Order: sequence, then structure tokens, then C-alpha cells
Amino acid sequence: MYIAAIIVTTFLLAVYSFLILQYRKWFLRLKPFSTAVMPEPKTKFSVIIPARNEGNGIAACLHSILQQQYPADLFEVIVINDHSTDNTEAVIRKLQAEYPNLRLINLQERLANKQLNAYKKMAIEMAIAESMGDWIVTTDADCYAPPNWLSTLNACISGNSPVFIAAPVMFTHNGSFLSAFQLLDFISLQGITAAAVSAGYHSMCNGANLAYRKDVFYEAGKFSGIDHVASGDDMLLMHKIKALYPDRMAYLFSPGMIVTTEPMHTWKDFFNQRIRWASKADQYDDKGIFWTLALVYALNAALLLLFPFSFFVEGGLVNWLLFVAVKTGVELSFMIPVARFYNQLGALYLFPVMQPFHITYTVIAGWLGKFGSYQWKGRSVR
Repeated sequence: MYIAAIIVTTFLLAVYSFLILQYRKWFLRLKPFSTAVMPEPKTKFSVIIPARNEGNGIAACLHSILQQQYPADLFEVIVINDHSTDNTEAVIRKLQAEYPNLRLINLQERLANKQLNAYKKMAIEMAIAESMGDWIVTTDADCYAPPNWLSTLNACISGNSPVFIAAPVMFTHNGSFLSAFQLLDFISLQGITAAAVSAGYHSMCNGANLAYRKDVFYEAGKFSGIDHVASGDDMLLMHKIKALYPDRMAYLFSPGMIVTTEPMHTWKDFFNQRIRWASKADQYDDKGIFWTLALVYALNAALLLLFPFSFFVEGGLVNWLLFVAVKTGVELSFMIPVARFYNQLGALYLFPVMQPFHITYTVIAGWLGKFGSYQWKGRSVR
């Protein structure tokens, strides 16, 4: 049985290594988006921010957007207050006195105690219905946007005529092991997102840094068909739009477009976030994504299950460490250029140490995302 497990793990690692090296090749051929002269601002944007109990950080988020290097008459910011019990609403109303293009929608007043499984999707739909922009831009209430965020989006729209734009996101690092773990784990996903675009497969995105044409959102049927899934307001929507416009999907590969967001502050919150992300894994029509995720899960599960048996077989622990060393080396070959793009090379020294944690969390979060429930923003979600 042990020999069979070794053979299976070797096969999975070989396929996984080939895939990661392909991602590396695709990532390295990407050229950052640049424009010598920013085109004239023309695009009208509606920036939509769902917020639930974000009173501590939403002011910084809003300031980063409302103080954009972009004409204030060409964009609005709509915050949808999702049943907050803290001072989120008070913070927004105070800022409204200074910024007339800041709007507030209270979701609780609109829903009249109606229970949902996907409050965020409902919040976004409501805001889009009342928006005035031609383009919808989404981010989260704990994010910070770079100063030329909207100007660069306008440049991409003016030069390429896309209908959907994804752009990079990065967790900030506060010096703790947990934040470093999230930073590296997340930029690896972001690197794969960019690499896949380079290869011609626009397969992933993140709702903290998205833009799409409002008319195309309605043409795609809004969130219908995916509104039963708590997560997926970004990737599942992207795949609906991609089905209509496969050749007009864009990725803004530029360090100046990186939106930063705070990491989860506890391991419990981190696991709940990752379980939430994993819960949509079997919802994709694009089976390439499903099989890629299945490969990642299978390899990590094989390594996790093989570990305890390695203590009872001669040379077992050496074999297990060799598997992990190969996996780490292949991943580092990909992570080095990705970390360089995000200016996070200094964090990579922790990457080998994080392997046992990464293997364990991948298996647990993947399993609970499919078969369990989780807590998010004070709500229990299945």
C-alpha cells in the first residue's frame, strides 16, 4: 500500500510541477501595461463597495478612492452598508459632507429582513441599479487603491475596448507569520491569474480590483444562476461575461494598479475566508479550473496522508521530505518573479517554512468548502 501511495504521489507531483513551470514561463513573458501619456479622462465610473462592520478601516479606503487623480465629476462611489452594527454608516455620512460624489445605500432598509445566502451579490446588484457610471468598478471596504487607479482603467478602456478588466491585488504585511503566510499564498494565486491570462486563459480574478461595463453586466443576466452561492461575485460573474465576450477580457498587469488589502488577523478568520473561496470550486463551467484545483488538492492531500505513514517505513521520512523539497523548489521558481513584480522578494525566505502549513490548510479548507459551513462577517454560511 505504501508503494502504491508513493507512485500516486510521484505522478501527482510530476504533473503539478509541469503545470507550475508552465505558469512560470507564461508569467515571465508578460509585459507591464504602460502608456507614455495618459489619455483624456472620458470614462464614467461607479465604484461600488459593499461594507459590513468596516468602521475602523473604511475611511482610509474611501479617501484613497475619492482623492483619485481623476475628475470628480466622472466618478461616483457607492457604499452599500450591509447590516453593520458598528459606526460604518456614521463614518460614511461624515465623509459625504466633504465629497458630494459619495453615496450610501442601507441594505437593511431595502431587504426588509429578507434572509439571503449571498448578501454581497444583492448589495452589488442594488448599487448597480442606482449607479450613474457606464463602467462598474468593485473593491472591498478594507482595501486601498493607488492614486492613478481610475486613470489607468480609463487608459485601458480607451486603448483596448474591453468589456471586463481584472487587476492585481495584494495583502499588506504587518510582520507576523500569519500575515506573511497570507501575503505569499495570495500573490501566488495572483501570479497564476496573470500567467493564465498570458497563456490565453482568463480564468481567475478578485473582486477587490475589478471593472466591467454596466450594460454587459445586465446582458450577462446579472448574478442570476449564481446567486445561491455566497461567494463568487467576481470569478463566477467573470465566467458569465467571458461566455459572451471571450475576446474582450483584459488583465491590467501593472504595479501601479495593485490594490492592497488587510490580511485576516486570526487563523480562524483566515480559514473561514479560504473556506468561503473554496466553496465555489465546483460552480465553474470551465472544467479546466476545476481539474487544476482538483490536482492541487489531490497532491496536498496525498502529502498530508503520506506523512504519518512515513514514520513507520524505512526511509519513509526521507521520501516525504524529498517530495516536499521538490514541490517547494518548483514553486519558488515561479514565486521569485511573482514576488519581484509585487516588490515582496524579502518575504520569500519564509516560503519553505510555510510548506507544512500550506499543505494542511489546503486540504482542510478544500474539504470544508465543499462539505462544511463557515462563519463570515458574523453570519453562518453553508
